[in-house]
Amino acid sequence: MPSIGLILTPGFADWEYAFIAGTASPFYGIEVRFFTPTCGQLRSQGGLAVEVNSSLQQCLEWAPDVVVVIGGMIWEREDAPDLQDFLHTSRSRGATIAGICGGTLALARAGMLDTVPHTSNSAEFLHLNAAGYSGGANYINSPAAIAADRIVTAPGTAPVSFTCAVFESTGLSAESISQFRSMLAAEHG
Repeated sequence: MPSIGLILTPGFADWEYAFIAGTASPFYGIEVRFFTPTCGQLRSQGGLAVEVNSSLQQCLEWAPDVVVVIGGMIWEREDAPDLQDFLHTSRSRGATIAGICGGTLALARAGMLDTVPHTSNSAEFLHLNAAGYSGGANYINSPAAIAADRIVTAPGTAPVSFTCAVFESTGLSAESISQFRSMLAAEHG
């Protein structure tokens, strides 16, 4: 069964993981589990209190097809969790690494955006908040998610295209992804 590990931190952005968590398993047979750098109760930006008792080490042991770093204000702080070793180990074991909004900062700090096309909230956002980021030449100002070389990135305003790119990384069929995208775009048509 395809699998996705969602990484949550205190203040995680509710809208950035919702489509993945809410549809992957019940509609597409993709197993989703939640992990955190610090186990215990977390509160989302919107105030949702959740208990996450699965560590990053447990995520490595489970070895999901895709590891998704969800955004939140914590990624802009100096005391943001250091996911570099975790992300590199996950990638070396074959996982696609995905980050949305502030989650892209974790990928940038780990050097994962230095050589691949990527996006985020803005180029300035990465330069100001990710020490050591040197991927500016590969930055693409895109309103939608970008996937390249098993790295998926998106601005916080693109949860639908991000979900589609994450689903594609699990091997979900193009037909199912197109159907998902069309369903969520129907109100705009």
